[in-house]
Amino acid sequence: MARLFFRSGRSAEAAPDAARELAAKARRVLGADDDTTISISEIACGDPACGGAETVILIMRPGRRTEAAKILRPLAEVVEDDLAEALAGFVEGK
Repeated sequence: MARLFFRSGRSAEAAPDAARELAAKARRVLGADDDTTISISEIACGDPACGGAETVILIMRPGRRTEAAKILRPLAEVVEDDLAEALAGFVEGK
């Protein structure tokens, strides 16, 4: 299950589709089962490197603490390489 959260802003119109696509990609990268919930959100970022917004990915697996990954880009600008790099430490079996 993917939960999508985003804040209004310049990329608000594209956010739902981008979040759904990103959640599906994250699920594949992680090898997540149906019991794992992936939450994608775009939040305001004060760091100039992230261009005003960053993408946060929460990974909620049954019986485990929630894990979080950040990408210092707005949701609509996240590419597959960003996702793979951010989730590398959360892939099962690694």
